[in-house]
Amino acid sequence: MTSTIGDLERKQGTTWMQEIVDLINQNGDVKMCKRAPVYERIPFLELFEDEGPPGIELIEKMASPRVIKTHLPIQLVPKSFWEQDCKTIVVARNAKDNLVSYFHFHRMDNTMPEPGDWLEFFQKFLHGQVSWGSWYDHVKGWWEAKIKHRILFLFFEDIKENPRREILKVAEFMEKVLEEDVIEKIVHLSSFKVMKDNPMANYTTLPKHIMNQNISRFMRKGEVGDWKNHFTVSQNEDFDEHYERQMGHSSLKFRNVL
Repeated sequence: MTSTIGDLERKQGTTWMQEIVDLINQNGDVKMCKRAPVYERIPFLELFEDEGPPGIELIEKMASPRVIKTHLPIQLVPKSFWEQDCKTIVVARNAKDNLVSYFHFHRMDNTMPEPGDWLEFFQKFLHGQVSWGSWYDHVKGWWEAKIKHRILFLFFEDIKENPRREILKVAEFMEKVLEEDVIEKIVHLSSFKVMKDNPMANYTTLPKHIMNQNISRFMRKGEVGDWKNHFTVSQNEDFDEHYERQMGHSSLKFRNVL
């Protein structure tokens, strides 16, 4: 059975969850989890670049059960996912922190559109004029879909606050029983500090003309609340007003947004 890992834009915690899921599947075996870069261990469904095989080609070569990654909004996910009753883990992050992280990601990833300056990107993000579309549409779409499909919806902030608790949720969802020492090993190996220094997780295996980490690290801070270092008072007020219009009637609630 295929499992899918998705976040609701880039830079909401997908790579983090990929590493957690692979560690669970490999029973915490660090050697096995360093067998290849994370983007090869868990291929990216919609990846299509000149320098390597498309994501779908890598996925088709995988033995079942497969674990794949996507950033697609719910309406673009292939119907076969639901027809085959695939399990999906969704990671969502506070929109303000996501905006900041996504901006720095655009600065260093040469496969992404030019972000412009901070003010330009701020407006683009607000109005869904970024790759993979509107943050609001993504989060609300996946949140509502969990009523009908096998979707585990997790929050970046919760994983940061209590990684052990959230890892156990993932393991249970994957129907994996872990020994206590394995759980502790997974908590350690999936920590930001360890992953930031792990070439099989931090994307330093990619050449600079694809990701220039001299501009910004792929794994930059991994913090909650970094938006406060970027938003002006007026930007925060504008964002809050826009956010309330988009999310005020939704049952989906994020911490540290307003």
